[in-house]
Amino acid sequence: MTEALPKNLEAEQALLGCLLFDNAAIERVPERLRAEHFFEPFHQRLFQEMADRIAAGQLAEPTLLMSRFGNDPAFTEFGGLGYLADLVDHAPPAANAPDFARQIYDLAIRRDLIRVCNEGAYAALDTATPAMAHVETVEGALFTLAETGEQSKGVTAFADALSGALAQAEAAFKRGGKLTGLSTGLIDLDRKLGGLHPSDLDILAGRPSMGKTSLATNIAFNVAKAYRYTADPDEPNGRKTVDGGQVLFFSLEMSGEQLATRIVSDVANVSGDKIRKGEVTETELKRMILAGEELRSIPLYIDATGSLPIAKLCARARRQHRRTGLDLIVVDYLQLIVADGKGQGRVQEITQITGALKGLAKELNVPILALSQLSRQVESRDDKRPMLSDLRESGSIEQDADCVMFVFREAYYLGRSEPKPGTPEHGVWSDDMSKVHGLAEVIIGKQRHGPIGTVPLAFNEDTTRFGNLARERDEAHYRPPYGDA
Repeated sequence: MTEALPKNLEAEQALLGCLLFDNAAIERVPERLRAEHFFEPFHQRLFQEMADRIAAGQLAEPTLLMSRFGNDPAFTEFGGLGYLADLVDHAPPAANAPDFARQIYDLAIRRDLIRVCNEGAYAALDTATPAMAHVETVEGALFTLAETGEQSKGVTAFADALSGALAQAEAAFKRGGKLTGLSTGLIDLDRKLGGLHPSDLDILAGRPSMGKTSLATNIAFNVAKAYRYTADPDEPNGRKTVDGGQVLFFSLEMSGEQLATRIVSDVANVSGDKIRKGEVTETELKRMILAGEELRSIPLYIDATGSLPIAKLCARARRQHRRTGLDLIVVDYLQLIVADGKGQGRVQEITQITGALKGLAKELNVPILALSQLSRQVESRDDKRPMLSDLRESGSIEQDADCVMFVFREAYYLGRSEPKPGTPEHGVWSDDMSKVHGLAEVIIGKQRHGPIGTVPLAFNEDTTRFGNLARERDEAHYRPPYGDA
């Protein structure tokens, strides 16, 4: 099978000869071409050594390279210094370097495509595994191939990982917010998390009516509205995110229209309850229309399919990433996703779902914010602040998540225990309500890369909007750009 794989050793020799003859020709070689795209292993090592030398400002020529490859058996087998000299003697003009590079890259992609298809065909014979699981595996491999030009990342040298880590730290230092991740738009939450980080699976959990969908919607909107980009042909989709990002929101519980209504309600500062009942005033309607015109351009995409199987969810995320690029995925919520296998217990199903979401986050290199319900045991305690053990099927969720957050609003519970008006107890209750009205908490119960703790936030119940407490706790209402309420 190796002999049948597409290759062109002459093109590889021609490109190497160009670079040996004129080191400056490497500037003509597309950045996507890497050493592993060469078919011949010795050519891979030779290209990498030359690229490293040139990048370090050193000369890459046959005599100097001989000292590096003197003990390489393949170097001796190919003819040693004479082989390198022949590459130089037969080198084509440097202007042709991009053509040879493109051919080498194209043939490498074809070889990996053949491998993916052959492995998929062989794996499909395994009838013990659901067919959709095989489809997802092949689709994931094809997506990686299309995005990175290689079948899989495989083993990575520590030096390469270290370079990436230092680059992220430098980018965070230069960024105004000093964040290594994507900003949620909530200052105190960003300070605690450092933003939402690529490849992380973040869980946002809460009891019904706590506001977890509202908070996730606020974060998704904040990311999308801050989106700016620059053109960059070396980046996927030809663009590089400067701030904010493209967001895909899987709304398995609410329709797209309901989700959009929440965002318009927030931006226009119009009560969502009044919108649903048709009780908005003419002034409020005008604010909603103005807000709607502005919101049309934000890169927020909604998939409101109910009972979505995990394989289809991953497939749709990959397709959207191919079309527009993605910087954040939100899933509302975990327990509504359908597992692929049948006859499993719910714990095994959730394990499969969280594992697939974590794998998807790493594959696409984007943060995934997944919502989760909490068990009812929270209601039986005096202190109803949630903890990790309150997660439904908590084992896999807690294990796979990089960060677990809980939404808690004490005003919700206190408001449902109002004593009879006119009694001494009612006066005490009113004082307590005044202290917690308009407040919310995000409790960070787990953070793989940082501290745990509680982040206080402002909450506007009319528009279901979470905000920065330091700026908004003393404001009765959020003041939008379209006028006062």
